[in-house]
Amino acid sequence: MNAIDTNIFAYAFDPADPGKQAKARQLLFDLVAKPPESVLLWQVAVEFLAFLRKAEGRGRLTAEEVKTRFQEVLQLFSVQLPTVRIFERGFNLYERYSLSHWDSLLIAACHEAGVTRLYSEDMQHGADYDGVTIVNPFT
Repeated sequence: MNAIDTNIFAYAFDPADPGKQAKARQLLFDLVAKPPESVLLWQVAVEFLAFLRKAEGRGRLTAEEVKTRFQEVLQLFSVQLPTVRIFERGFNLYERYSLSHWDSLLIAACHEAGVTRLYSEDMQHGADYDGVTIVNPFT
């Protein structure tokens, strides 16, 4: 099972880096073509919405464009909601791997959803966190 970190969605919608935008869009296209092998984690959905709201605050998007783009992402993959169990696993990952607060919760959510591959630019490519492997699509 695959999951995609917020930064991949951000690159897909932000034309500031055309090279990364193209790679992010291609990755999303490839993953959507193979349902149901990928999921959208709740944390990522919320972080992506915050990214869109920041763009709105800078005048780069309208409120309607924020809503439209967010709904487009919600339609790509099934959304996986976390349970309170992710907090204990998050604490464990945080301590053992020195992950950031948010990354430890993201990896914990991956475990809970059965994700074995997380596409992300933010963590070390190839790192394995108890069965969740990080893949940086930009390397």
